[in-house]
Amino acid sequence: MNEELIAYYGKYNEDKRLTTPYGRVEYLTTLRYIDRFSAGRTNLAVLEAGAATGRYSLELARRGHDVTAVDLVRYNIGILKQKAGREGLLEHVKAYVGDARKLKKVTDSSQDLVLIFGPLYHVFSEEDKVAILKEGARVLKPGGKLFAAYIMNEFAVVTYGFHEGHILESEMRGKLDEDFHVRNSEEDLFSFDRLEDLERYRKAAGLRRVMTVAQDGPVNYMREDFKNMTDDVFQEFLRYHWSVCERKELLGASCHVLDILEKRPFAGKPILIA
Repeated sequence: MNEELIAYYGKYNEDKRLTTPYGRVEYLTTLRYIDRFSAGRTNLAVLEAGAATGRYSLELARRGHDVTAVDLVRYNIGILKQKAGREGLLEHVKAYVGDARKLKKVTDSSQDLVLIFGPLYHVFSEEDKVAILKEGARVLKPGGKLFAAYIMNEFAVVTYGFHEGHILESEMRGKLDEDFHVRNSEEDLFSFDRLEDLERYRKAAGLRRVMTVAQDGPVNYMREDFKNMTDDVFQEFLRYHWSVCERKELLGASCHVLDILEKRPFAGKPILIA
């Protein structure tokens, strides 16, 4: 699987996606919630697992945070380092090739914020998704926040299945169960989840939910509308989106959802080691 993923992201420009009109909604919404939970502080230790070419990592470094950026694709890490060098940010950005399931170079309880914005799209077993969350929790400081992004099931069914005309073919190939939940498999490169899946992963990883946010809401159903949208209408759309992006009834229809989590407080008696 890693080989296919590396090949895909060696060709795909993730940076460009987040600068498109529809991609900017996801990007600006995510930064809005990162800002909320960093509360104006600087010099935070931030880990981004699945950093790609550094759209988030570099922005957070510009804001005065110390960022560790990890990505599976060596090409992406090379681009990220080049950008950091051009901007004089190398003092604030460490970047290396690595797997979100095993962050070997990151010590326990060392990070104020942990961002996982790509890895959970590309693992297909519940075991791997929980392993990524547990690893994020391992490196997170007490009181820190973990931001985990997912691609939602209904977006895949509505767009690829019905809008693009693949629904009957997908059913014949066994890609959907009786409840129209996508059967995730490695051949598809991307995996898709529902809110109840996120809840299972969270519980299994021993994390507590702070909130869940629709990163882009209806945006990816409206891509053509954004092409000719004036800036004042775009700003009004942002205002609308930010007023509703936490509404539970809208979360499952979003393309991307951000689960904001923290470590559970220790509930038992402390264990004394002689």
